[in-house]
Amino acid sequence: MAGAVLLELQYLPPVQYFTKLAHYHEVWLDRQEHFAKGSYRNRCHIAAVNGVQRLSIPLRKGKNEQQPITETALAYDEPWPSKHWQSICSAYGNSPFFEHYSPGLILLFKKKYDLLWDWNFDLLTLLNHFIGLRPEIRFTVKWSPTAPKGVVDLRDAIHPKIKRHDALFMDVPYAQVFEDRNGFLPNLSILDLLFCCGPESGNVLRASFVRH
Repeated sequence: MAGAVLLELQYLPPVQYFTKLAHYHEVWLDRQEHFAKGSYRNRCHIAAVNGVQRLSIPLRKGKNEQQPITETALAYDEPWPSKHWQSICSAYGNSPFFEHYSPGLILLFKKKYDLLWDWNFDLLTLLNHFIGLRPEIRFTVKWSPTAPKGVVDLRDAIHPKIKRHDALFMDVPYAQVFEDRNGFLPNLSILDLLFCCGPESGNVLRASFVRH
C-alpha cells in the first residue's frame, strides 16, 4: 500500500473503486462536496439472471443537486431497502459466500437511516472489514477543486455514465453466478466479487490494480 487518494463516497461501489482502497494507504473521503445525480453516490449495479441490474436509492424531494452530501436525505415513500435486499438475494442467494456475508449486511438493510452519507459510510466500513482492507480513512474539512499535494484526486473518476480511462485498473475475471448465461460482467458492485470470491476478494482487487 502506498500514497493517498481522494474519492467521493459511493453506494456499494464497483470493483474499480475498491482497488483504490486496497492500494492506497490513506483514503480521503470528500465530506464537503454537493450531491451529484446520475452517479454511484446513490446507485449500484449487480448481476441478475438477465444481466446487469441497477439499484437506485430514492432521495427526499428537493434540490439534492445543490445539497451538501452530508445533508442529502433518504426517502422512504417506497420500501427501497427491502426491495434492494430482495434483488440482492435473488441475484446472489446461490453464490458460494452469500450465507457467510449476508447476516452482517442485512442488519444494515433493516436499519433506517436518515442520511445518504451515513448509510454509505456504514456499508463501506462493513465491506472493508469483510474484505480485510484497512486503509486510513480521513475526511475533507473544506471543499477544493483540487486535491492536497501528494493526494491523487479520483473524485468522479469512477462513474456509471461517464467512462474515463483508468490506466491503473484492469478487469480480472472471476466466476460469476450467471456467467454461463450472461458471460462475465465486469466492474459490478463489490457485492458481486465478495459473494462470488469470498476471502479471495482482496487478491482479486490487488491483481486488478495495474502498477507501472
